[in-house]
Amino acid sequence: MTRPFRLRTVAAAVAATLLLTAGCTARDDAPPPAAAPSVTAAPGATNTVDGVPNPFGAHWDWSRYQQFGPYLRRLAGSATYEEISWCEIERTSGQADWAGLDEIATRSRELGITLHLKIRTGVCWATGGTARHTRGTANKTESAMPTDLGAYQRFVRSVVQRYGPYGVREYAIENEVNAPSYWAGSPEDYARLVRAAAETIRATDPKARVVDSGISSVAYGMGVADRLVRAGRVPEAITAYQAYFQRRVGTRGQQIPAVTGEAQLRRALGTETNSRSLRFLAVTESLLTDRTVDVRQVHFYEHFSGVAPLLDYLRATTPAGTPLQAWEVGQFWRDGDGDPASRAAEMVKTVTLLAAGGIGEISWLPLAYNPNNAAGSEVRYGLLDPDGTERESGRMLAALADAARGATVTPLPASVAGRLNGVAFVRGGSSTLVLWSASNTPVTVPAAPGGRTGAVGSPLGAAGGGTTVTDVPVLLRADQPVERILATVR
Repeated sequence: MTRPFRLRTVAAAVAATLLLTAGCTARDDAPPPAAAPSVTAAPGATNTVDGVPNPFGAHWDWSRYQQFGPYLRRLAGSATYEEISWCEIERTSGQADWAGLDEIATRSRELGITLHLKIRTGVCWATGGTARHTRGTANKTESAMPTDLGAYQRFVRSVVQRYGPYGVREYAIENEVNAPSYWAGSPEDYARLVRAAAETIRATDPKARVVDSGISSVAYGMGVADRLVRAGRVPEAITAYQAYFQRRVGTRGQQIPAVTGEAQLRRALGTETNSRSLRFLAVTESLLTDRTVDVRQVHFYEHFSGVAPLLDYLRATTPAGTPLQAWEVGQFWRDGDGDPASRAAEMVKTVTLLAAGGIGEISWLPLAYNPNNAAGSEVRYGLLDPDGTERESGRMLAALADAARGATVTPLPASVAGRLNGVAFVRGGSSTLVLWSASNTPVTVPAAPGGRTGAVGSPLGAAGGGTTVTDVPVLLRADQPVERILATVR
């Protein structure tokens, strides 16, 4: 779920007039398992970054751009998104105010970060009716079906015409429509809206791509379990549910209950909220299947052990050749007690497993948490302190961006499965590996020509005696192919 804000102009006191929205998906927490399972590439994924030279980016509050700017330049080559609302931009029919979004598009381009747009309707004159869900200081609402699809298409056309020249090529339609606080209509209404938007986007810019709304992280977890139950794989479904939701149980009452048996799991999947989520997952997948939507948008805020079941689900339900992008990735942990080092290491594991599994773009959210948020605590972990000071997690993500920029993203070879987890980035004759042990047993990677190693985010030193890999991720760089570096792992 996205926490929106409005931004009128970045140049003149960026925090001033709030016009647009910026997101962070609301998510709602048994100790983590000893090791994360290995993952394989999801469907349609390639070993190259899709469209951007650096898969690791972030999503931030533009009202704090001045504090964040120095760090954001370290993420150059990545992608981010901005959520906009028809009702916010065009408060009165025919009178659009683009000032805030123009500033965001300009600043993104200056940072060397690709901007995607998420187009929402909101509730206003364009939709009729009265909003039932109002959130945040900007009073953001759910979206509803437009009363005039032709007028909606004209708005979409104006967005594409205006921001295509800024380099915007991807447009998501709505946000987390499985949640009533974001979408007031039915799955069928949503499909009709997407088809209207897709027709307009492609006619206006043939190079543009249409993206789904990004179903919520919790809803994806329900989809993972539901698919396995329907396939008669109930024990696997229970195991996947427990891994995925280990930090969520009880955070939303009976919507995410503890599950130890089939009856409990079926009751959880059958609640009104979760049934709705499964219906919206199904309609999203139908839009992908008939190619109305070009790109699948993933949201993930769980423990890294949930990545493997998520990728299995994506592999089974996404048409071959469909790009997968994680516009929202984070660490939901209510009352989390992890120290900064363990929180940062977990972040590295999450994003590298996603990259190894074929997710082409990964945006961490939030870049820095807002101390004035409604939860009153840091439920979602930031890479930076609120004032922009870089945390250990921030240093680590920047190091991953440096390693991946312009490189080919490669999963680890099957020969090390069960011993090592991680990902490799290959550029020319050099390979950079992010590795950690897949069990509690240390693994030794023998020395390789030109080998240098060290903690992620720290200076690398010569690896003359080889590298001992524990459950803490390390970075290893050598002038050899990945398979040769790992050929004699012991």
